[in-house]
Amino acid sequence: MTAAPVTAYPVISRLRGSGVEVDASERRTSEYAYDASNYRVRPLAVVFPRTVDDVVATVRACADTRTPVVSRGGGTSMAGNAVGSGVVVDFSRHMNRILEIDPGAGTVAVEPGVVLATLTREVEAATGQRLTFAPDPSSKNRATVGGAIGNDACGNHSVRYGRTSDHTVEIDVVTTDGARLTATATGLCATDPDDRASVLRADELSGELRALAREYLAAFRLELGRIPRQVSGYHLQNLLPEKGFHVARALVGSEGTCALVVGARMRLVPKPASALLVCLGYDTVVDAARDVTTILEFSPAAVEGTDKAIVETMRWRRGPDSVTGLPEGNAWLFVDLDGDTREAVAGQADELLARLGGNGRLVEGIAVADPEGRANLWRVREDGAGLSSRLATGGESWPGWEDSAVAPENLADYLAELRTLLGEYDLDGVMYGHFGAGCMHIRITFDLRTERGREVYREFTRDAARLVVRHGGSLSGEHGDGRARSALLPLMYSPEVLEAFAVFRRAWDPEGLLNPGSIVDPAPIDAHLALEGVPDRQWRTSFDLQPVGAAKTARESGRDAQPDPWVHAVQGCIGVGRCRADGGGVMCPSFRATRDEKDSTRGRARVLQDMVRGAATVAEGWRSQDAREALDLCLSCKACATDCPAGVDMATYKSEFFDHYYAHRIRPRSHYSLGWLPRWLGIAGRIAPLVNAVLATPLGGPAARLGGLTSHRALPRFARSGQWRREVDDAARSAPRTGVPSQRPGVLAPAGAHVADAPGGLDVVLFVDTFTRGFRPEVAGAAARVLAGAGDAVECSADVCCGLTWISTGQLRTAKKLLTRAAAALDDGSERPIVVVEPSCAAALRKDLPELVPTEQARRVARRVTSFAAYVASWAGERHVAPPAAPVPRRAVVQTHCHEYSVFGPATQRRALAVAGVAEVSEANGCCGVAGNFGFEAEHYDVSMLVAETSLAPALRAAAPDTAVLTDGFSCAMQVGHVDPGARGLHIAQILDPGPAATGPQPSGTA
Repeated sequence: MTAAPVTAYPVISRLRGSGVEVDASERRTSEYAYDASNYRVRPLAVVFPRTVDDVVATVRACADTRTPVVSRGGGTSMAGNAVGSGVVVDFSRHMNRILEIDPGAGTVAVEPGVVLATLTREVEAATGQRLTFAPDPSSKNRATVGGAIGNDACGNHSVRYGRTSDHTVEIDVVTTDGARLTATATGLCATDPDDRASVLRADELSGELRALAREYLAAFRLELGRIPRQVSGYHLQNLLPEKGFHVARALVGSEGTCALVVGARMRLVPKPASALLVCLGYDTVVDAARDVTTILEFSPAAVEGTDKAIVETMRWRRGPDSVTGLPEGNAWLFVDLDGDTREAVAGQADELLARLGGNGRLVEGIAVADPEGRANLWRVREDGAGLSSRLATGGESWPGWEDSAVAPENLADYLAELRTLLGEYDLDGVMYGHFGAGCMHIRITFDLRTERGREVYREFTRDAARLVVRHGGSLSGEHGDGRARSALLPLMYSPEVLEAFAVFRRAWDPEGLLNPGSIVDPAPIDAHLALEGVPDRQWRTSFDLQPVGAAKTARESGRDAQPDPWVHAVQGCIGVGRCRADGGGVMCPSFRATRDEKDSTRGRARVLQDMVRGAATVAEGWRSQDAREALDLCLSCKACATDCPAGVDMATYKSEFFDHYYAHRIRPRSHYSLGWLPRWLGIAGRIAPLVNAVLATPLGGPAARLGGLTSHRALPRFARSGQWRREVDDAARSAPRTGVPSQRPGVLAPAGAHVADAPGGLDVVLFVDTFTRGFRPEVAGAAARVLAGAGDAVECSADVCCGLTWISTGQLRTAKKLLTRAAAALDDGSERPIVVVEPSCAAALRKDLPELVPTEQARRVARRVTSFAAYVASWAGERHVAPPAAPVPRRAVVQTHCHEYSVFGPATQRRALAVAGVAEVSEANGCCGVAGNFGFEAEHYDVSMLVAETSLAPALRAAAPDTAVLTDGFSCAMQVGHVDPGARGLHIAQILDPGPAATGPQPSGTA
C-alpha cells in the first residue's frame, strides 16, 4: 500500500498556513524517527518553533486534527520518549536563548532548547565563576534544559546536587488547548495575567490537581519519593501539602505527556573553589559498589563508575594513549572531592584512600589534581553509552535496562543478583553509571534482530524489573520510562498509584495527544524496535566493513549472526548525538556551521539506516536521493571515526555511497577537476608557468567555474614537475649531520629512487605525496633535511599515489587500483616507518588502504605508515634534533588537521610542536572548512566559510602578530591564507628545518 502524500494530512496544511517552520519530507522524518533508544517511529512532520506563538499555533493545529505531539530537545533519550508518530517539535534549533542570569537571586531564565553545557559555561562566565548550573548528565554538551526537565535528568554530580527537579523554580508551558501557564513552587497560574482563557484554565487545572493530591494522599506518601533516584512514573508527591503543592516539580519528569515546556527559571548553585578527582580501582563492580557507603561519608560531589569493557573499547578505538592514569583494576570509581582549598581537599583524599584501603576491597587508588588529567579520565565515563555499544570484542550492547536505580546501600547486592540474572539468560552487561546515587546504566548484549532474541529481551527485562523492585528500587533513575519501561510500571506501583498517574495525565491532556505511549497507556516494550524488520540483503561494498569478531560469532552460533556489513556499519549510530556538541573534539563541522540535524553525523546515519530498511531493492537504495542530500555537506573530515563514541565513520560511508550513486551517471564537475587532481597535476606541472599565468588573469574565474569550483578562492600555484626533486636533491647535499655517533650515518637515497631498488638498511621512507609534489615542493626538502638532521637515513619515494581524491569523491575502482599499486611498491620486506608529508595522504595509506585492499600486503604497509608530525612527536626526549635555521616561534596556533586527528591521535600536532620547542600553543579544534575538495566546490563555499568561523577564523583573529600558524595539511594552509591573507600557514617540517635559508622557507604563493 502506498503511503499518502504529506499534503494529504490536514495538520501539515494547517501548520504551513500558520507560518510555522515545518518539514514533512521523507528525509527529515527519517532523521527524527529515532532518538538514542532501541525504537524507531516515523513522525508525520517536524516543527522548528521560533517563538511561543509558534508553539501555540502548533498545538492548536494538532489538537484540531487529533495529531500526536512529541517535544524534543537534543534527541538523546535512551527510553524512546523523544520519538512519536505525529508532529515532533524540535526546540533545540531556534528556541535556545538564555534570557536572563540573575546572580543576586541565584536563578537563570532560559528557553527549552538551551544546551546544558552552554548554560553552565555562560552562567559561570557571567558570575565570575562563582555560580554554576548543577545538572550535568554525560550528554550535557548536546542535551537541552527542556529535555532535562522532561526526564528529570541528574548527571555525574547528582550525589551533591540531586536531580533537575531540585533546581526547578518555575516552568512555562503550553497545553493542548493553547493555554499558556506557569507552574510554580506553590501552584499554577496564567503566564500572562491578562490572558483570560489561560487564567480560567489555570484555576480549573489547579482544582483538579489539589483534588488528586487529597484523594491519593496516602498512596503518594507510601510509594513515591522513597529513594534519591526514583524517577519512574509521575512525581506526584510534590503535590502533597508538606511539599507546598509544588506543581513545577510535579511536572518535571513527565516526559512531555502533560504540556510543552516553553521556558523555565532554574536555580543556580555555588561553584566549588577547589576540586580533586580520586580514581579507585577494584576487581569487580560489585566490590566497587560495596565501598560506596564509605565514600559517601566524605560528602563527595560525584561517585561514578565504569567497568573494563568500556576502557578496553576506548583504547581499541582511539589508541592505547586515549586512556592513561587509571589505577590497577577491572572496574573503577571516579570520586570528585571539593572544598575551599587545595590542601583541604588533598587531605580529604588521603583520608579516603586510607579508609578504603582498610576495607580490603580497593586494588589501587590515586588522586588526580591536574584539571587536564581529570578531564581525560572523566571522558572515559562520559562516553560510556557510545563506547559500550560496539565493543572491542566485536559484540554489541543495547539499552532497555540501562537506567535502574536502588538506594546506594543496596547497590552491591542488586548488582550481584543482576549479574547472576544476566548469566541465566546468557547475556553480558556493560556496567557504568552513578554509583553514589545507586543508579546504573547497564547496556546489555540483547539480540534485537531476531524473534528469539526479542523474546529474551522481553523476558529478561521483566525479570530485571521484578529484581530491582525487590531491592526497593526504581525502573528508571534519570532516563524516564518512555517506550522502554512504561509497560513495566505495574510491577513497581500499585493499581491505585497507576490510576492516579492516569488521572494526572488526563487533567493536563484530556485527549492523550502529548507523547502517547509514555507512562500511561503504553505499548509493549518490544513494539517499534528499530532493528526489527530490516531486510536481510547483501549490499556489495568496496570497503571491507566486516565487523570485528563477526567470523568468530558466526562459527560459534552456526549461522550468520551478524547482518550484512554495510547494514551493520550504518546501524553503528545509536543516537547519543555527540556530533551535535559545539565543543570538544572536531566532529561534526557541518552541524556546527548549520545547526541542522540533517548535517550531523547522526542525522546522516539515520537516513542511511532508513535507506537499508525501506528501499525496495539494493539498487534502488544506492540511488537514494534522500541519502545523497543528507551526505552533501559531509566534509569527509573523518573526525567522527574518532570523536563518535560509537565509531561511526561517515567519510567512509559517503565515499561508498557516492561510488554506487554515481555509477553510470554524470558526476558533478568537481569530481573530475578535483577528484582527478593527481592526473591534472602531471600535465600542469610540465607547463606550470603558463598555467599559473593564465589563472592569474581574468580567465582564472571562468576556468574555476568550468571545473565546478568557486571563483571566490584563489587557486593554488602549481609547481614545476621536477621542483620537488630538486628540493630533495638539495636536501641530500646540504642536510646537516647531528654529530651523534652512529653505526650508519644519515643518508639520503637518490631523489625519486624506487623503494625496491634502494640499498638495504635505510631507516625511513619519506613518502612525497601528490599535494606536496604539486603545490608545496619546498616542504619535501624541509622534511628530508629534518629527518636527516635527526640522524635518520632517508629514502624518498614518490612513484605512487594514495588515491585520496578518488576516495573522497567516491571513485573507488580507481582508488583501489592506485592503492594496490602503492602497497606493492612500498612493501619492501622491512619495518621501516613510511613517513608521509601530507597528513591526509598518510591517513589514506594507514586507514583506507587496508579497507579497500584487504590483503596482508596492504596491512603490512599500513602498519608502517605515519604522518610527519606523528613521527616527529615520537622523538620526544629520545632524539637529538638538528637546530632549525630560523628561530623557533615562541607561540603558535595549530589548525587541527582532521584526518591526522582521527587516524594518528588528537594531540599529534601539539606533541610535535613540543619537540620543536614552541612554548605557547593554542589549538583551533575544528575543521578548517576546506577539507580537500569540499571548500573549493562552488556549492559548498559558503558552508566552508561558516565552518572556518567555528574555530579557525576566531583563533587567527585572536593570535598575536608574531604567532606562527601550523597547517600540516595543504587544505588547511589554503584556508588560512584565504581567511587571513597576512597569516602564513607552515608545515611542522618548515618550523624544524635546519637549513639552508636563514630566513626560513617561503610559501609557494597563490595565483
